Amino acid sequence: MAKIDKSKYTKAEWKVIREERRRLKSAERARKAEKKQEGAVDTERTINIAVNPSSVTKLKNYIVCLKHGTKYSADYVNNLYNMTQRHCTVQHEFVCFTDDVRDLNPNIHTIHLKPGNGLSGWWYKPTFFDKDIPLKGNLLYFDLDLVIHRNIDNLFTYNEGKFMICRDFNRSIRHDWNRMNSSVFRLQAGSLPFVYDNFIQNAPVQIRKFHGDQDWIFEQLKDKKNIWQYWPDSWIQSYKWEMRDRNDLERDNGRRNFKRKADPKILRDCSVAVFHGEPHPHQVEDDWVKENWR
Repeated sequence: MAKIDKSKYTKAEWKVIREERRRLKSAERARKAEKKQEGAVDTERTINIAVNPSSVTKLKNYIVCLKHGTKYSADYVNNLYNMTQRHCTVQHEFVCFTDDVRDLNPNIHTIHLKPGNGLSGWWYKPTFFDKDIPLKGNLLYFDLDLVIHRNIDNLFTYNEGKFMICRDFNRSIRHDWNRMNSSVFRLQAGSLPFVYDNFIQNAPVQIRKFHGDQDWIFEQLKDKKNIWQYWPDSWIQSYKWEMRDRNDLERDNGRRNFKRKADPKILRDCSVAVFHGEPHPHQVEDDWVKENWR
């Protein structure tokens, strides 16, 4: 594996990274031993095991995000940047698509959102599928309202070449739930242009018809199962429904938040906690959130 500069991390963060690298090495050794014993390459198994980040694609890697309007402050972009720098050893460039660059970390590359197209908020997400997007390579997209707390190299290396996206968090209620959540997704730039082309041809109609971008993406890809796959559920979890107990939520002055502080339940291979809806990370008093969302 590629060497890592330990000085960038706290002792606790380095312990997590070290454990993850050991797990990856162990899985790779087991895979090689099994392949040698069988005398043949097990293609499916090879695809589904995270590989050495140094071997990730000859294409350039990007971590991208979207900030439009005033719903999220610059702190959300800056904290996302900080978390990716702590928890990703795959060489990449961090890019924020935004209409407001004020107060953003100067190390963040910004691309101005196209004005005058009638889009707002999450409805800008289909533009990441535009064949003319000014980035060429692998795009790993993150929403702003999440916490990255462990190494995320596997989000670049897992099932290389396929479009990857979260299974919607209603899975916590219905285990057979088959819908997308676009909090975290990965694609090769320009590889699925029809998702954007079909949308932008009549965007006002699609915005009225579909609840959000993730429903539109699912509609476009649901019958093309050979080109996409869900992330493993345990890798990316809902903070309020899977890591905390949904019964701990209450409404206070019209806002939803937890009744009390508590420690979340963290699965061994979970690296991302998603704060879909309320509460947002800055509103949560849990010590774990304050320690990791920075």
